[in-house]
Amino acid sequence: MNREELKKYITNTNMGIVDAMKLIDINASGILFIVDDDYKLVGSLTDGDIRRWIIRTGDLSVSASKVMHTDVHYLFENEMDSSQIRMNQYRITAMPLVDEEKHILDIVFEGSDNETYLSSNKMIDDIPVIVMAGGRGTRLYPYTKILPKPLIPIGDIPILERILSRFNECGANEFFITVNYRKEMIKSYFNELNPPYRINYIEEDKPLGTAGSIRLIKKKFNTPVLITNCDILIEANYADIIEYHNKSGNQLTIVSSVKNMTIPYGVIHSKEDGLVSSMDEKPQLSFLINTGMYVISPEYIERIPEDTFYHMTNLADALIAEGAKVGMYPISENSFLDMGQFEEMKKMEDKISKNI
Repeated sequence: MNREELKKYITNTNMGIVDAMKLIDINASGILFIVDDDYKLVGSLTDGDIRRWIIRTGDLSVSASKVMHTDVHYLFENEMDSSQIRMNQYRITAMPLVDEEKHILDIVFEGSDNETYLSSNKMIDDIPVIVMAGGRGTRLYPYTKILPKPLIPIGDIPILERILSRFNECGANEFFITVNYRKEMIKSYFNELNPPYRINYIEEDKPLGTAGSIRLIKKKFNTPVLITNCDILIEANYADIIEYHNKSGNQLTIVSSVKNMTIPYGVIHSKEDGLVSSMDEKPQLSFLINTGMYVISPEYIERIPEDTFYHMTNLADALIAEGAKVGMYPISENSFLDMGQFEEMKKMEDKISKNI
């Protein structure tokens, strides 16, 4: 690995965890190795470490040194032959190769490629998926004057087909799609497609919001249910999301994404008497936002009122108010693709085209 490539896997102790998440997205390995000012190995940091930190504290402002593991495993040059054995022993997928002073020379990965994403996701075959696809998509007008939003193509494939295919690749095989606006076009498209999974259409007679139509489903579920908007793609380990929901004891889990925004002005901080205490030039702010994907325990679906316009956010607010456990599962900004507006749709198309 050359020096430029190596930089994707290495950062210093001062890098913030939001920027660390971005770098992990770039290297697509799930891990960073942390070095001090002398470029010596001092720790490691995974996307899971960052996720657990955010879940535990909600703090996006800390540096990598606050979250990293200091007991990182590494190899010396004369130990290369044992690298795969040691990674199996420690149940890790990457180890840094260092010199005698612990300067990183290279990164050794398990096997010849990284197949952990799909293999670890093959665990949701018994999880039903509800896709909320009944809206008119007014923010994408005039496209939605011709096509329902679920059939708007991203590349050459409709967004809804991309969503269902991604879940299906991870084992899901039963889908409940709530439909209303131009519903016959949606049904005709998938009938002709004849996909390798089951689709149950839940037909609204009137708009019921992002949650109201769920009460039209007659089937009683006995496992957690994944619910998603029809205009987003989430690049995450769905099995891990379900596992987190179960282990945490949440009644509702909201998949959240880090969102970074740069204020395009110099921000003034003031104190008494109009005195300026400091200024920040174009500061970057980081938030956790609702992606529109949820996991809900089956018994709490009945908390959605029948025949009522009702959103998933209304349900979350109601559960929080009554003291139920509503949690969040954070993902990186780059793992959340949204086509709800023209600018975001263009970003989604650009990213998908690069991955083809």
